[in-house]
Amino acid sequence: MERKILESKRVGDRYYEIDHPTGLKIFVYPKEHSNSTYAIFGTKYGSVDTCFKRSDETESCTVPEGIAHFLEHKLFESEDGDAFARYAKTGASANAYTSFDMTCYLFSCTENVYASLEILLDFVQSPYFTAQTVQKEQGIIGQEIRMYDDDPNWRVMFNLLCALYHNHPVRIDIAGTVESIAEITPELLYRCYNTFYNLNNMVLCVAGNVDVDKVLALCDKMLKQNPPVTVDKTFAQEPRDIVKPLTEQSLSVAVPLFQLGFKEEVTAQRKSTKELVATEILLDVLASESSPLFRRLLDAELINESSFSYEYFEGPGYASIIFSGESHDPKKAADIIREEICKVKASGIEEEAFIRAKKAIYGRNVAALNSSDNIANSMVSLYFAGRELFDYLDTIAEMTLEDVNDALKEKLDEQYAALSIVNPIQTEV
Repeated sequence: MERKILESKRVGDRYYEIDHPTGLKIFVYPKEHSNSTYAIFGTKYGSVDTCFKRSDETESCTVPEGIAHFLEHKLFESEDGDAFARYAKTGASANAYTSFDMTCYLFSCTENVYASLEILLDFVQSPYFTAQTVQKEQGIIGQEIRMYDDDPNWRVMFNLLCALYHNHPVRIDIAGTVESIAEITPELLYRCYNTFYNLNNMVLCVAGNVDVDKVLALCDKMLKQNPPVTVDKTFAQEPRDIVKPLTEQSLSVAVPLFQLGFKEEVTAQRKSTKELVATEILLDVLASESSPLFRRLLDAELINESSFSYEYFEGPGYASIIFSGESHDPKKAADIIREEICKVKASGIEEEAFIRAKKAIYGRNVAALNSSDNIANSMVSLYFAGRELFDYLDTIAEMTLEDVNDALKEKLDEQYAALSIVNPIQTEV
């Protein structure tokens, strides 16, 4: 079993990368003086993966929307009870989540690390689905979907994605729809489990006060051999243009919410680490609390300080830059954001602003290495995107003003922008 040590001279840390004989990629990041340990067992399988072909089959398979999230819920159950009851005995805090491109199971603890890790490795590898338990879960998740239908923050985001994307499944709610989950059967769950929960498609990351030899000994004991199946994922062809420039909905909010998104050209490959970092620095220059844009919006009372945010939203087959916030006049706020983007595109980024943003982002990422949960979460998401933690830090440190100005030229194209607004419900007087 190959054990590789990755070191960063910049931050003085190191971690282990192990290719286990079962096909599982394992990362162990010891933090000797940490008070807690955090572990994640994840699969490269998210809500967008509804059409796929296994390497040992000739035909593609299409499954109901929301099945990855449904499977995450069901995996905690077994014939002997659920995993949460087992974690209660070790004192660990456990959770799981499904995103657009991955599903992860995790726990954090201050003691009983290896007993808790054994539970994690056991239940994620032990699916148990019956018609009765699936039917029960359909009712539970159906209620969850209806609840999110009325959640303003959820709706403003998915309304934006529906305005930006014609066909890509990123426009579909992670939990699916009441109609789509009604199609889920135990047989479909086992099919998706056996396809995507193959250890060759998964990663385990353990960070904190932990011993690498004990982690690997437990992995040797618990991990099950999997056939070396690979999966090709298929997405419907996505046009370059957007669906519509404006979408509005009325819900129970005190102040309107908005999201302004700029769609990028769809490619099969994920963005490079360099492009990702350049975009993050660009957004910090444009919209951080020290930017002229933020001050202009705040002075005009078009945003409040706590709600305004920005992100580079990217994954397999999709990428957008999104600005979000609360505003009494969201269309005016969006107009000012657009004006500031045009202004910066015309003049280029100033060196002083670039240096400030670069230092801020580098500092935040180095500080995050003091947190076991930040380390583990970052390593898993970076690994599934084909990136590496210390290389990511090095890329930030080596980024140049020219790199970020090049990103500015390529991104934030107004003709591919859409605005999503959730307005308060108007009451009749």
